Amino acid sequence: LRTCNALGGGGGGGAPAYLLRSPHEGLAPSGLAGGVISLVQGEYEYYHYLQPTGTGRTDKYDDNGWGCAYRSLQSIISWFRLQRYTSHPNPSHYQIQKTLVDHCGQEADGLLGKKTWLGSQDLGFYLEHALGVQCRFLSCASGHDVAANARQLARHFESQGTPVMIGGGELAFTLLGVDFNERTGEARFLIMDPHYVGPDELSQIRPKWVGWKSQDSTTHLGTKLFQQGELYNLCLPQRPSCV
Repeated sequence: LRTCNALGGGGGGGAPAYLLRSPHEGLAPSGLAGGVISLVQGEYEYYHYLQPTGTGRTDKYDDNGWGCAYRSLQSIISWFRLQRYTSHPNPSHYQIQKTLVDHCGQEADGLLGKKTWLGSQDLGFYLEHALGVQCRFLSCASGHDVAANARQLARHFESQGTPVMIGGGELAFTLLGVDFNERTGEARFLIMDPHYVGPDELSQIRPKWVGWKSQDSTTHLGTKLFQQGELYNLCLPQRPSCV
């Protein structure tokens, strides 16, 4: 029924063989005592730095240092495609930029063909235009506030089940789940990190690049995952209502 009501058009979306699908499966527990785990529902693909970009390309695309949100968006689109909500193929970085310029009010001079970061609102604009997907947004004034919203994020995974993009400072991540202890308020976050630049091999990726993290876990830049002095904006795509 989902295919006949597919959102957003667009050609075949067959994924290249190198892409890892649902790499969080088989991970060890988070280590949080007394937590309840809420996870992404359904399969998705892991997109990260230096992979090809766009459908049908095989050459590596160097987006190291600026393309993390684009890769998070590609992973989110793959979720909608693999759940058969859409046939929309994964776009290239340029195609994402062009859609934002042509249809979402972004200025061409500052974006088109440039190594320009995207924010959570940009992902929401793209998903709404290209896939017809509505998004909710969560703004957190500090890293502590992200952790304090663990209960709300758990509800998202239980009710919507879609991957979540987290943007803050210079970094963007994809959130795949939450392990939340209702009594203590402690939480662990299942993070898929698009900043990885190595081969698509599980042994190289888990648990550093796809794994359970605390708010104080260290990023590849040596900073805390959720820093106290940074503003974080989260894009929470909503599951379409299909009959």
